[in-house]
Amino acid sequence: MDPTSEGDQDQEHQHREHQHREHQRLDALQGDPYPLYARARQTDGLTFVPELDAWLVARDADVREVLLRPEGFSSTHALRPDILPTPAVFGVLARGFGGRPTVVSTDGAAHRRHRAPINSGLSAARVAALTPYATEVATALVDGFADDGHTELMASYAGRLPGAVIGRLIGFAPEDVPAAVHGGHRAEQLLFRPMDEDEQLAAAEDVVALQHLLERYARDRRAHPRDDLCSAMVAALAPAAAPGTTPDLAPDLTSDQRAELVANLQNFLIAGHLTTTALIGTAVLHLLRHRDQWELLCSRPDLIPGAVEEAVRYDTAVQGFRRTTTRQLVLAGTELPAGATVFVAYGSANRDAARHRDADTFDITRPASPTRHVGFGHGTHGCPGSQLARTQLQLTLELFTRRFPGLRPAEDREVVMRPTLIHRSPQELPLVW
Repeated sequence: MDPTSEGDQDQEHQHREHQHREHQRLDALQGDPYPLYARARQTDGLTFVPELDAWLVARDADVREVLLRPEGFSSTHALRPDILPTPAVFGVLARGFGGRPTVVSTDGAAHRRHRAPINSGLSAARVAALTPYATEVATALVDGFADDGHTELMASYAGRLPGAVIGRLIGFAPEDVPAAVHGGHRAEQLLFRPMDEDEQLAAAEDVVALQHLLERYARDRRAHPRDDLCSAMVAALAPAAAPGTTPDLAPDLTSDQRAELVANLQNFLIAGHLTTTALIGTAVLHLLRHRDQWELLCSRPDLIPGAVEEAVRYDTAVQGFRRTTTRQLVLAGTELPAGATVFVAYGSANRDAARHRDADTFDITRPASPTRHVGFGHGTHGCPGSQLARTQLQLTLELFTRRFPGLRPAEDREVVMRPTLIHRSPQELPLVW
């Protein structure tokens, strides 16, 4: 036997074992990050977390400081992958589009440029116009529940309503929505879930298929603009070369324009449906686990807006984003060099007793305040889709409290949270009534 080959195999085995242990530690942390947050808030300075390869910003005041200082804390690597794809996976992804900065990963003028069409597309008037459609979809999904008094919420409802709504907003044909939603899920898995190479390759193929779908929509909207967000993004990020050019004569998109549009459409799609899916799942879970709160909500529908805010605060769907220091600076008494990574933990700030009385208590009667939580971010990168997410959760709670006051979790099924800090939610939520 070749001893060199045997040694290489041993090293490969040790490497895989090391990776497996790292993934287990990351899963444990992400499955329930709140104990870590609590310790970090009680520790002087910042806490370095090896599993995140970042300094944890855990206190509310420090989180807000970082989010209000984009000149010192850059968003360039806000969505750095937890799991680095293999070279073979990068080879598959090279057949797609994207890989360009988006509204999440830019600052200053570039951020304002990417955000402008999104702000317009998610205006109060746009959200109000979408609400009847969202209500229609939500009602149809509930009407489709089985007659035997049980359903699995994530698959039958929470994973379907936001995709339909965001698809309508972007301008997808109804038949393209399932593929787009699936591709968004696969992009999230590829970046944030440990998978073996075969699974990574399959996910990459799905992401490339999504990107080609988005590219076709971008090119179509350049030639035939409509009253939808895809058209608004094309007009804002890739305007026709000559002012006054008619749509039918507008030049085709360049390769750089197609890549930028695909990256931003993909980012918007994922943020628009996965975040709201997670929010619906965690909100229903915690309301039903706190039975007194659910029964109070059923008897007092006027508390639904407050229940929405408390659900966002108590178990935040997007637990946080990374920032990178642009220069040497001090945060919470900790000296950070230029290029240091911090994880800005919205979920921890929302449990900080320095801002929230009885912070670990789920209380839908908590007094309202416009600065009460950072569940949708804060500052220039605050979530532009927060009102649309709130609207979908509110109509969900209105519908469920009216139709299913006896709703409860299935007793024979343990609820497991998805091990992720990006779209925290139950993996499955079996319900009975």
